[in-house]
Amino acid sequence: MTGRERILNALDHKDTDRVPVDFGGHRSSGISVQSYIELRKALGLPPSKLYIYDFIQQLVLIEDDVYEKIPTDVVQLGQIYLKRPAYWKDWTLEDGTPCKIPAFIDVVRQSDGDAVYGANGKMICIKRKGCLYFEQTYFPYADSDDDTFEDILYNLEHILWWKLGVPPAPAGFDEAGLAQMREDAKELRGSTDKAIYAIFGGNLVEMSQFAFKIDNIMCEMALNPDRVHTFLDRLMEMHRVNLKKFIDAVGDYVDVIGFGDDMGTQNGPQFSPDMYREFFQPRHKELWSAVRRYNPNLRTNLHCCGSIDRLLPDIIAAGIDSINPVQINCSGMSPEHLKEAYGKNIAFWGGGCDSNVCMSASPQQVAEHVEKNVRIFYEGSGFIFQHVHNILANVPPQNIITMFGTVRSFGK
Repeated sequence: MTGRERILNALDHKDTDRVPVDFGGHRSSGISVQSYIELRKALGLPPSKLYIYDFIQQLVLIEDDVYEKIPTDVVQLGQIYLKRPAYWKDWTLEDGTPCKIPAFIDVVRQSDGDAVYGANGKMICIKRKGCLYFEQTYFPYADSDDDTFEDILYNLEHILWWKLGVPPAPAGFDEAGLAQMREDAKELRGSTDKAIYAIFGGNLVEMSQFAFKIDNIMCEMALNPDRVHTFLDRLMEMHRVNLKKFIDAVGDYVDVIGFGDDMGTQNGPQFSPDMYREFFQPRHKELWSAVRRYNPNLRTNLHCCGSIDRLLPDIIAAGIDSINPVQINCSGMSPEHLKEAYGKNIAFWGGGCDSNVCMSASPQQVAEHVEKNVRIFYEGSGFIFQHVHNILANVPPQNIITMFGTVRSFGK
């Protein structure tokens, strides 16, 4: 089977010849630049130019020589940008290590860290000295009483997760941007037999939190639901139009459309199932069903962290095909429970190796942990192996090698 066949069979709950594997196939299955440096050393590979495609989380595009050592079955649409030298510019990590970042990102190195500013002159995010990631510093509606949100697009442009997108960003939904997306997707399709994951986003929960701050939006949902609905309606206007444009541009060349909305904490959902059904489920259903309506060959995936056991019945009812990263160390998220309760109705794209285990356990313990999880999730397929979220900066490279090696040997 090809990687593409493996991924699509798994998403359709069909048999595969081995466990499908994702390493770097989307924005939450990747690896931090620090761990990537050490992994390349451990694999006996020469230093990389270090293409940091996700500037916020400091994630790198994984190069072909690594994939030769750690074969995978899915790549992201942005993978083609390794062949686009003009897309990148030189930068340095805090320790002086040279790297590449997208040329459209204008970052200022200042006394307290590396910062990005918006068109309004306000700092929108910063990676403070000694930190590994950028944090949001500007929330456009945090102190606003606006209840029309007619300026939503202007304000979204001042949110780091909107402004600092991953390739093909900064290509937008205008004619030129869509033509670029189509060219990228077509070229990538012709160069790989792996499944291609195209990140759309379509965030509703998260974009509300990025706009208002999380504490504010939670209060608004309880006290001013009409205001929240107005904001979400404005947001949906954009998502509806952009999703159609996106699928028209890349849908014939990709396999999975990726959405994102974190809705869990370590111990349970961020809000009640009733609130999910009021504010988000109908809108999720509209977006996810539109994908199949526009192109029935496409599958859908939702990135949703945390303990979401209580929300999963409604998420499934909204029509998503698969979910990542399957955070198995959270309350109610054990592999046994998830597979038994939901395994026939949704595919699990993740849950293969808990981040705490990969970070601190011995290679032998990692192997045992991975084998246990794979045995549970792979039964009857509906499973794609992925580390639980991105591989962090302090994960020992031998544990990474052991993790993927265990999956490969188990799947033979």
